Amino acid sequence: MRFDRTSLPTARSLPMASSLTSVQIAALLGATHREPRSLLGYHELVEESGRPGQAPVCVVRVLEPDADSVAVYWEDEELSAARPMTRLDPGGLFECVLARRRPLRPYLLRIRYGNGAVVTKHDPYYFAPQLTEQDLYLFGEGTHHHIYRKLGAHPLVLDGLAGTRFAVWAPNAERVSVVGAFNSWDGRKHALHALASSGIWELFIPGVAPGELYKYEIRARDGRTLLKADPYGFAMQLRPDTASIVSDLDGFSWQDANWMEARRHFDAVSAPVSVYEVHPGSWRRPWDERLFHGWDELGDQLIPYVNDLGYTHIELMGVAEHPFDGSWGYQVAGYYAPTARHGTPQDFMRFVDRCHAAGIGVLIDWVPAHFPKDAHGLAEFDGTAVYEHADPRQGEHTEWGTKIFNYGRHEVRNFLVANALFWLEYYHIDGLRVDAVASMLYLDYSRNAGEWIPNRLGGRENLEAIEFLKQLNWTIGHYHPGVMMIAEESTAFPGVTQPVHHGGLGFTLKWNMGWMNDSLKYWAFEPVHRRLHHNLITFSLVYAFSERYLLPLSHDEVVHGKRALLDKMPGDEWQKRANYRLLLGYMTVHPGKKLLFMGCEFGQWYEWRDHESLDWALLDQPAHRALYEWSKAINHLYRRHPQLYASDATWEGFRWIELDNQEESVFAFLRQAGPGTGGKPLICVFNCTPVPRDAHLLGVPEAGEYVKVLDSDDGRFGGSNYAPEVSLQAVEAPWQGYSCRLTVRLPPLAITIWRHAD
Repeated sequence: MRFDRTSLPTARSLPMASSLTSVQIAALLGATHREPRSLLGYHELVEESGRPGQAPVCVVRVLEPDADSVAVYWEDEELSAARPMTRLDPGGLFECVLARRRPLRPYLLRIRYGNGAVVTKHDPYYFAPQLTEQDLYLFGEGTHHHIYRKLGAHPLVLDGLAGTRFAVWAPNAERVSVVGAFNSWDGRKHALHALASSGIWELFIPGVAPGELYKYEIRARDGRTLLKADPYGFAMQLRPDTASIVSDLDGFSWQDANWMEARRHFDAVSAPVSVYEVHPGSWRRPWDERLFHGWDELGDQLIPYVNDLGYTHIELMGVAEHPFDGSWGYQVAGYYAPTARHGTPQDFMRFVDRCHAAGIGVLIDWVPAHFPKDAHGLAEFDGTAVYEHADPRQGEHTEWGTKIFNYGRHEVRNFLVANALFWLEYYHIDGLRVDAVASMLYLDYSRNAGEWIPNRLGGRENLEAIEFLKQLNWTIGHYHPGVMMIAEESTAFPGVTQPVHHGGLGFTLKWNMGWMNDSLKYWAFEPVHRRLHHNLITFSLVYAFSERYLLPLSHDEVVHGKRALLDKMPGDEWQKRANYRLLLGYMTVHPGKKLLFMGCEFGQWYEWRDHESLDWALLDQPAHRALYEWSKAINHLYRRHPQLYASDATWEGFRWIELDNQEESVFAFLRQAGPGTGGKPLICVFNCTPVPRDAHLLGVPEAGEYVKVLDSDDGRFGGSNYAPEVSLQAVEAPWQGYSCRLTVRLPPLAITIWRHAD
């Protein structure tokens, strides 16, 4: 594992102190040499004047700036056989010339420092590069899908020695060193070796073990010295500290093999997907002096809670490390590091494993749209715009104060695609909700005229970002076909959920922001005015099957003065709760998968605050416990009835019954599972005013007995029990385009669901 003769000076002068030029010595002492391994470490040479077959001359060079003396010996030798090294320069450069070849295995350095301390250690410059030419080629091409196994800090054993291999991409740096307590944070001691023209710097350091803090000290071309966290670091310190932590992610004993195998065949389009969106830092905060629960504590409380409510998935905000709590995790500094707020990487693995054991999928928010400007992060990583565009018209979100990734750069796309795979593979995450996709798709997003640069075709679309998203989703589908990729995308960009090979972006689902905005606008009106805005209900079905949608009532709707979901509802407290049940029922039976933000399930009154726990005391009040029971009932209803999810993305699953009764603010439709899937249609009827409707006629597909499946006006949910009947008879008489009719009583501000009794 030694290095060869490449870049060494002629051997003739090796035994002399002049074996290195003054320029080379200055570069080593100043830690500016791009290939320090070519001069430091163990090398074999043959005297140019020597006879054929002459034994090689060997040289060992060591840079120890604070050392008084250094000696070198091999492990099979006594310490007394250690050879003193010659000081080539007062700055700490030492050399020892050996007259014969030594065994090709690591040697030991006995170092005496000025303070009297004596240290014995192995020389990191003995070891050859560990990244292959294939690694460098694929990374440069942007297709090294598992580059995180190469870049970053990786504990491993080389030639029988345990240590850590460090590798980082800094293409425009003059020099890169790794610093930590293991070298007194001195960038002169472990300068990394540049690998050809790849922009990657690498070094294996024996003795550096998991748990060590480290950063990269980078000398920029303009003379600045930067201290940066590892972009590929697997763990980081808790804010406000910013160092990366050497971490070994291997060895966790996963127990979810059956889950992972079933996931490969999971089809989100035809399966029930109901998501509980959680901010782990504020779902429930500790009562002691700690600010955050650990993953184990969260698992103890959150998993049974979500199971009781009947959600299929948890979506976690703020999992990747972020320096500012108030960003909610949307300004990421450690893309490969789970936040230290809740524990170690293994703690998070255990949390996901427990979720899978309980039958709950885990989604995380993933942020490839932008990153913060923090000095230790990706911004100007090597003193230049490496991860971002240099031109602020392409490289900055002025609205958010963040940088935009340069999607046209192969290595940047590789960083992001590999990061997505990393979460799916190392942490068994079941899907990524991709944040701010709209901001990625358009060059003029949140910009005025003159503040953006058109693409090469003269348009406003970000062509490089579009190609990145296609590459991302194709790669995820290739390796993990059952994983969900969910786009937060608020525009009418075409084909977001169409397959890449059909010209689409390839996402599994897209947030239906139009449905969310129209629904919340409709429900905010006093019921007497809803007849004037009936189109807010009907319009969503014009485009409901143009994409594969998820219906979100997310954290964004209950912050920044928008009020809590329950508080948005009009009327007195009874009417607010009735409207609230009606809205959640509408979301449940409307085509599309479902997402609800934490606290909405029991009707929290105040807006979400990321620094406070949810108002759990409300569950002790009967009215709020009733709302919880309603959320639980509709979730379990949703999961029990394929009519509500199996044909979500097609007209086969939906048919209007009563479309244009705007005067009474009544509407009705049926949901069905589609041909061959079995199950009678569900008849969903909505009365959006507090005025009960007696003897209301509905068209239905067939005559006979219909049973009530669910009623939001039921007393156990806080309703008035206005229509307690549990079954009704439909007769053969044409109505509303159907061959039969059913006469029902419609409770005030309520949804009722009926089904043929078979």
